[in-house]
Amino acid sequence: MMPQPSPAPSAWRRIQTAWGLPDLAGKGRFVTANLIDSLGNGLVVAFTVVFFVKTTSLSLVAVGAALTVGQLLVLPFPLFIGRLLDKYGPRTVVAAGNWISVAGFIGFLFSHAAWQIVLWQFVVQLGSTAFWMGNSPLTVLVARGIERARWFGFVRALRNVGVGFGGAASAVALSIGTVAGLRAVMVINVVTFAVAGWLVITLRGADTSEAAGAGPAEPKPAEPEQAAGETTGQPSGGYRTVLKDTRYLRLVATNISFVFSSTVITVLLAVYAVDDLDVGAWIVGVFVVLNAAMVALLQTLASRWIEARRPVTVLVLALLFNAAAFVVFGTLLVLPGGAVIAGLLIAMVLYTVAEMLGSPPTSELSVVMAPEHLRGRYLGVYQLSWSVGGAVAPALLTALLEGGAALPWVFLTAISVLAVPLVLGLDRRPAATSEAAPAGDVAPKEQLDGDPVG
Repeated sequence: MMPQPSPAPSAWRRIQTAWGLPDLAGKGRFVTANLIDSLGNGLVVAFTVVFFVKTTSLSLVAVGAALTVGQLLVLPFPLFIGRLLDKYGPRTVVAAGNWISVAGFIGFLFSHAAWQIVLWQFVVQLGSTAFWMGNSPLTVLVARGIERARWFGFVRALRNVGVGFGGAASAVALSIGTVAGLRAVMVINVVTFAVAGWLVITLRGADTSEAAGAGPAEPKPAEPEQAAGETTGQPSGGYRTVLKDTRYLRLVATNISFVFSSTVITVLLAVYAVDDLDVGAWIVGVFVVLNAAMVALLQTLASRWIEARRPVTVLVLALLFNAAAFVVFGTLLVLPGGAVIAGLLIAMVLYTVAEMLGSPPTSELSVVMAPEHLRGRYLGVYQLSWSVGGAVAPALLTALLEGGAALPWVFLTAISVLAVPLVLGLDRRPAATSEAAPAGDVAPKEQLDGDPVG
């Protein structure tokens, strides 16, 4: 009997494939939850300072200091959240992160003193940290070992789109200028984040026992106990195990380079361009929009290219593109005025390409390089590279800039180049481990949007 030919892909599926989009069928809840979080973060980042200046009697300096202290208090908590990830799984942690943020946003509405802002900023940032620590392993579960690079790229692009729209909506609210309008935006955040938590917690098949890329489910009696951090005759591990895993620590060290690079736009670009290059602030704004637009429009295409290549190769390219961008940024100091704009354009394009290349493989490797029963703890250490790096980068880079306009670019170039040897060999899995299966593994017969497959 002749085999039946496979049905031709639909027009929408052909579009998805052409643009590097993953198969979104049955993943609506996950996608919507990510979009809500990105929109909410776009709103909050853009207007939190103004919100408290308008709704309290505190000065701008006092509000900024309170928000910074609240964020710093979260720094050690990724290690605690890592334990919760191992015990309860990413779906529960991500949903809890959304709901913790809800509590923080409600607290914002009733904050009048500096200590209250510190407290509720801590709560919001704790929720955000839990969300992003759980979202990477949840993305791996959603992908089921298929199109994993595309899924990480899609989440990244979705975040840029959401932050952009959230920032625009926030600008509209700020233009209205009334306290009632600002409070309304915060109430919208409360409602949408609560909905996002519900969307995540009702995902079907998103349990850690069904880890993506682990292949068809087989009975493994020891896994649940290990995932809960208990001993069952096998080493339960812990953070001591993570700290002995030099391969993973190399990934963490490499990510610190990317963390420092990610702060260029928010910390360095505007002050460097305006004060040292004598470029108008509006031009900086144009380049920031260019960066966001490139990531939003091209990230999924980049992910399509990435998935056919070794993660290590892509990471090396990302580091070298970053180094090239920082060299161009630094050499703008010696260029004549007319060439500075062209140089900024070239540097920003190189920087954005590095961003698009670096994000999917680092996110993916941070999950698949970790043993399944200790994945949360591993991600706790990985998250520290973001938390500590994000806290140190503004102070260090601005201090370097104060010492000399070229110094931060020399430093960023150096750490990008020095990270290349750390990356080499990361995707060579030791023979004794088999946590992550190849991309072609068979997915379990259940969708992740609440409706089992027939």
